[in-house]
Amino acid sequence: MRSACIDIGSNTTRLLVAERSGAGLREVLARRMFVPLVDGTSGAIGLETMTVLASVVAAHAALAREAGAERIQAVATAAIRSAVNREALCAAVQRESGLPIRVLDDAEEARLAFAGATSMIAAPPAGTIGVVDIGGGSSEIVAGTAAGGVDWYVSLRIGSGVLTERHVHGDPPTPDEIDTLRAEADAAFGRVAAPPMQRAYAVGGSATSLRRLCGDELSPTSLDTALALVASWPVRDAAERLDLARERVRLLPAGLILLRAACAALGGLPLAVARGGMREGVLLEDFAGRGPA
Repeated sequence: MRSACIDIGSNTTRLLVAERSGAGLREVLARRMFVPLVDGTSGAIGLETMTVLASVVAAHAALAREAGAERIQAVATAAIRSAVNREALCAAVQRESGLPIRVLDDAEEARLAFAGATSMIAAPPAGTIGVVDIGGGSSEIVAGTAAGGVDWYVSLRIGSGVLTERHVHGDPPTPDEIDTLRAEADAAFGRVAAPPMQRAYAVGGSATSLRRLCGDELSPTSLDTALALVASWPVRDAAERLDLARERVRLLPAGLILLRAACAALGGLPLAVARGGMREGVLLEDFAGRGPA
């Protein structure tokens, strides 16, 4: 039995097709397309972007069916959640793809990211686990236990796409732009009073893009070192060095700064890069609702 999740994020629209494997998942197919939805001025998503997004979701749905997915869910997060024309966008995507769009609220996004991240931990700790989800349009810190689920979360309306569109104009970003990014991130996360955590994990595109630079653990020191490098390279050079898409590289300085601010909010606790996230959470929920395989 296979299911698919199409995750319409603020920067990237991703497809995951998976099947159950014990209590977890086995990936069958994963794809992504960069479709930036963040608009720092009007609060509306433009008609051209809506058309592109609808085509991408339809293409992902076709791939999922070819891969044997019996059920396909399309979910959307912060950029669509806050768009003034979200109903028109969801209708346009459904007309093209045949899929209704489930717009997640911040509590659902936090719960699903936590479930997806913790489900992929081979031996989750018994104590409180933290999950940091840095997205394009919002950022979440979630705390809970593997057995009991989410106990606490906070969602901040700040993300790598939002900050980049608002403040980054140079290539590479100027020192003043980096300082401005850091000041806004620190101000947002500085208000967070997170509970003590035994272990913390990072999900989202910024975190998973950093394995080549930082390995599987993002410490304050490794994040500072990575930022110094990435912020010194033009996007084209960084994309070649890191083997990443230019669209992702452009967002990395803001993503690194947000991850560093999240670490500070957790008292300097390093973040292990998680192997699962919100898409895995959606599929686990779907399989649980169907009962035993």
